[in-house]
Amino acid sequence: MSQVSRHSSGTEPTTLRQRLRKFVRPAGDWPMPINPASIEHERRRAEARQNRVADAITTFSGSMLFVYVHVVWFGCWIGFGVEKYPYGLLTMIVSLEAIFLSTFVMISQNRADAKRQVIANEQWRTVTEEDKQNVELLRLSNQILALTQEVREMATGFRDQDELAALTKEVRALRSSGPKPSE
Repeated sequence: MSQVSRHSSGTEPTTLRQRLRKFVRPAGDWPMPINPASIEHERRRAEARQNRVADAITTFSGSMLFVYVHVVWFGCWIGFGVEKYPYGLLTMIVSLEAIFLSTFVMISQNRADAKRQVIANEQWRTVTEEDKQNVELLRLSNQILALTQEVREMATGFRDQDELAALTKEVRALRSSGPKPSE
């Protein structure tokens, strides 16, 4: 059974542009962040052009198209004899590319760290808010317990009063129905 690759909109990529975009930017299929703080952080980050450029370069350099382009490029460079062995210019170009790509990887790591920090801050705010709610619930529970204990004490007092009243009635009934003391 073969898996069908889906475009980020949930449909098959039909145009050449959609297929190429899927090939160049495979991260488009990843789910969007669901944490509201993360979504807001991504929105603010995307407002800066340099961040969008860095994200695009990092995404492209992490794709298989990047690998294929380099295989073709190196193969053509060597195959067409652009320069003679030991390929000094190619080595310098690849070294510069590695320097820039490592910089973009660090930028990407910094961005991931910033995103994790935003999420951690949001989680801390949530935990703090939950702690406040828990303290309030505990206070209300203690009040309910105190009121329940007071009601029980009052009920016990009423029960004792009811028993005393019933005994008093019995005593009066016995006095009134029993033999009268002689005078």
